[in-house]
Amino acid sequence: MSAKEIIKKFYDTDLAKDDSVIDMFHEDCVLHWNSSQGFTSLDKNGINHKLQEVREAFTSFNYKLSHLLQDENTVTARHTVYVTTIENPEQEEPLAHFISIWEVKDGKIYKGYEISQLLDDSTDNMTSFSEIKI
Repeated sequence: MSAKEIIKKFYDTDLAKDDSVIDMFHEDCVLHWNSSQGFTSLDKNGINHKLQEVREAFTSFNYKLSHLLQDENTVTARHTVYVTTIENPEQEEPLAHFISIWEVKDGKIYKGYEISQLLDDSTDNMTSFSEIKI
């Protein structure tokens, strides 16, 4: 499986429903994440903890990709996260925009660099995906 196919498989997963997604990550993985909360660095245990938090807070947690680009074992993704909350299970809503750069090693997600921004009311909020580049 190519690096792009591995990352696409990750983004096709509903993180709120799939307990096995942590198996897609390399034992020595690390995620460097810049968010509105500041910088966070997570190892596999930290990523697993975040995944557990997602499963506790949401009934669905899905990605909608606009770009997925590969250069050897590195894949860059631009996407928006859509969630359904436990409090409002009938309404899926966009949560945040991301740009992620992933390195794949030994067929697993090895290193990640992400920057995210919570959804705002701008007119170009990437909720329309008419020109997806995957």
